[in-house]
Amino acid sequence: MSDHAQQFVELLARFSSAVGARDTAALASLFAPDGTYDDYFFGPHTGRSEIAHMLDRFYDGGEAFVWQFTEPVSNGELGYARYAFSYRSREPESTGEIIVFEGTSRFRLKDGFIQHYAEVFDRGVAFSQLGYAPERIVKLLGRYAKGFRQTETARHHMAYRDVQIARRKEQA
Repeated sequence: MSDHAQQFVELLARFSSAVGARDTAALASLFAPDGTYDDYFFGPHTGRSEIAHMLDRFYDGGEAFVWQFTEPVSNGELGYARYAFSYRSREPESTGEIIVFEGTSRFRLKDGFIQHYAEVFDRGVAFSQLGYAPERIVKLLGRYAKGFRQTETARHHMAYRDVQIARRKEQA
């Protein structure tokens, strides 16, 4: 295993351990002082104090968090890993139920710290396990979809799409 890969595996272990232990200081210390944790439920949080506060919010709705990273890859500047994530719900609709879903994490790394963390997972799978009413799930997913269409990623893709469609028409 390369040095970059080994360092990334160790970072993932510290990351998951901090979340599971509700060690807000340990999680925040993994991030650059101006680092961002972009949580797929709670949105982006920048700076160590905001990241620590966000982890506390995890525990408002759940407990007994377990984060298992698999298939990690890293070149020292960028790291990806699949994960399975579970916790015991404290939400009124599903108190005591174990919520579990899978996703993928992206870590932008700088000088040994996380500069930017982002993730993707199927929110609908989580919301369904949480026992949310179908109308609430539709409303929440609609809000996330609308928000995504406003992101730089979506805008960049739409411009790229326009160029690709124009090229196809020219070639036809």
